[in-house]
Amino acid sequence: MAPTTGDDKGGERIAKRMARAGLCSRRDAERWIEAGRVAVDGVKLTSPACVVTAANIVTVDGAVLPEAERTRLWRYHKPTGLVTTHRDPEGRPTVFQRLPPGLPRVISVGRLDYNSEGLLLLTNDGELARRLELPATGWIRRYRARAFGRVDPAALARLAQGITIDGVRYESIRAELERQQGGNAWIKLALSEGKNREVKRVLEHLGLAVNRLIRVAYGPFQLGNLTEGATEEVGAQVMRDQLGKAAAPPPKAEARRADRRR
Repeated sequence: MAPTTGDDKGGERIAKRMARAGLCSRRDAERWIEAGRVAVDGVKLTSPACVVTAANIVTVDGAVLPEAERTRLWRYHKPTGLVTTHRDPEGRPTVFQRLPPGLPRVISVGRLDYNSEGLLLLTNDGELARRLELPATGWIRRYRARAFGRVDPAALARLAQGITIDGVRYESIRAELERQQGGNAWIKLALSEGKNREVKRVLEHLGLAVNRLIRVAYGPFQLGNLTEGATEEVGAQVMRDQLGKAAAPPPKAEARRADRRR
């Protein structure tokens, strides 16, 4: 059965299928397709505008796309000194090189900077990762920041109105001084966008130099007492309770069987 272009009625976009298989994110899948690494039924793709069903055979670099497992999610306590990528052009150690043994290939939900630490969600489903990263989910990212400088509580309070820095708009941030210890202050922050280096840039704009940044929560999931470098899988019932039917896709094996019945 040949793949089709156009809408995905009766099938799904090729990039989405690859992401659900946990091979990569949807964005990476599109790049791989454009690079000529993906074929459907032996025909190399040149565009991600392709819809496939369970009857199609998808290969990546000549290997058949792996059979998808059920969607899984883990909490991970990221240490500092790791980049959140599978390969780093500068040769720095990565999160995925330091994960505990026994995990399947996973994708991070968003990123944490090299010098940031704390909660990072991991999943074997690239489509789920994409959904959880979107600001439209309304999930709040919570941080504790240690910064050098004297805090102006009024300036922190004004961040709730949003702020524009060097032409970049940062939406509402709820920030509160936790305590001042000599030249350093601990600040609690809650934001929903999570743009690149958002916390550090905003606090630097207020004259504060961040020297430690810990993500303590991502939506309903908490860092809690998870030890540095450890992972803990989120149970299926918790996933259903916290993600809901709209955000949590059905188990992949069930989705594949549903495709075959069409």
